[in-house]
Amino acid sequence: MVARSHPDELRVGLVSISDRASQGTYDDQGIPALQAWLGAALQSAWVAETRLIPDDADGITATLVDLVDTRQCDLVLTTGGTGPARRDVTPEATLRAGTKEMPGFGEQMRQISLRFVPTAILSRQVAVIRETANHAALIINLPGQPKSIKETLEGLRDADGKSIVPGIFAAVPYCIDLIGGPYVETDEAVCKAFRPKSAIRAPKPA
Repeated sequence: MVARSHPDELRVGLVSISDRASQGTYDDQGIPALQAWLGAALQSAWVAETRLIPDDADGITATLVDLVDTRQCDLVLTTGGTGPARRDVTPEATLRAGTKEMPGFGEQMRQISLRFVPTAILSRQVAVIRETANHAALIINLPGQPKSIKETLEGLRDADGKSIVPGIFAAVPYCIDLIGGPYVETDEAVCKAFRPKSAIRAPKPA
């Protein structure tokens, strides 16, 4: 069992999947983009486990299993490898690691991206729950570009800051509640987490 600094510390696995970045051909942009966004969005304690790996299906599945089962991550976010090219195998590898598919996440990401490019229909991101006897985690495939990562997590706003299309992260804290994970709180200016009233924790007394 991995020790947590706080009972509600969120353990996040960040996995960037790219042959060239893992070989050092170019600098990875996925993990820094994820770390920056989570740093702005999360108000509760969190710690990241990062992995930079090639486009290999067996290696991707093994990495996801290790992050959930051994490193006890509650949430795993991947970036890269979700297109139609032959080397894009992240969705297949993710489905192999999961015990339940969560199709709404991929559907919403494509809806957001379609507002910018018609080729968003070529994106194959999936999300799954991985369950073991005493732990469960949510695993989500994200796009590869930092701009798209931010848009899909955060959603889209108009010039006045009003939400036009909700981002997928708004549903993540409650999903983690439902699978027995820590209580995750967000900065509403970045991303307001949605929970039913019955699931909202009362503020701690000052």
